[in-house]
Amino acid sequence: MDLLHNKSSATRRGFLDDQFLIAMPAMKDDRFARAVIYVCAHSDEGAMGLIINQTQQMLFPDLLVQLGILKEQEAIRLPAHTRDFVVRNGGPVDRSRGFVLHSGDYRVESSLDVSDDICLTATVDILRAISAGRGPRQALMALGYAGWGAGQLETEIAENGWLTCPATPELLFDADIERKYDRILASMGIDPVRLSMAAGHA
Repeated sequence: MDLLHNKSSATRRGFLDDQFLIAMPAMKDDRFARAVIYVCAHSDEGAMGLIINQTQQMLFPDLLVQLGILKEQEAIRLPAHTRDFVVRNGGPVDRSRGFVLHSGDYRVESSLDVSDDICLTATVDILRAISAGRGPRQALMALGYAGWGAGQLETEIAENGWLTCPATPELLFDADIERKYDRILASMGIDPVRLSMAAGHA
C-alpha cells in the first residue's frame, strides 16, 4: 500500500501511528464491531491499520504449505509455539495479502518502522524466519488490512466511531485475543458495560 511505501522514517510518522483504534458501540460497520485496530500508517493521504482481535480459521502451518514455504510433512513437525501461531483477520481490504507486526529485534530490507519498537513486514522472508525459529521475539500475523482515504478516519473519530489510545507492546502482542477489546478499554479507565449503556445518549 502506498501509505506504507511513503513512510520511510520516524520523522514522517503520522499523528495516529502506533495508536490503537477501539470501535465504539455506535460503530455502524458490522465488520468493525468491537474491533481493536493497530494503526501502522497515518498521513494526509489516509490511514492503514490491522485489526488485532479477530482471528482467521486458517492455521499458520496451512498458510506456510499454501505459500510453498513448507511441505505438509515439514509443517506437521513444527514446534508447538509456531504451529499455534494465530493468523488474524487484519481487515476487509486485500484479504489475501499477509502482514506481520513484530518487535524491532528482527528486520529485513522490506521491514518498515511503525514506532521505535514495532516494525511491519509484508514479505515471506519473515514467515520463513518464524517457521525456522529465527523470527522476532514478538509477532502477530494478519491477512488483509483496514484502510481509509484522506480525512476519512478523522471524520469517523469526530463522529464518535472510534476511541484512540497509545498502543503498548504488551497489549498488542499478548495472546489473550478474546478479551483484548475489554482489556484495552480497562487500561484507559473505561468500563465496557458503561460504554455500551452510554451509546446513543447525548
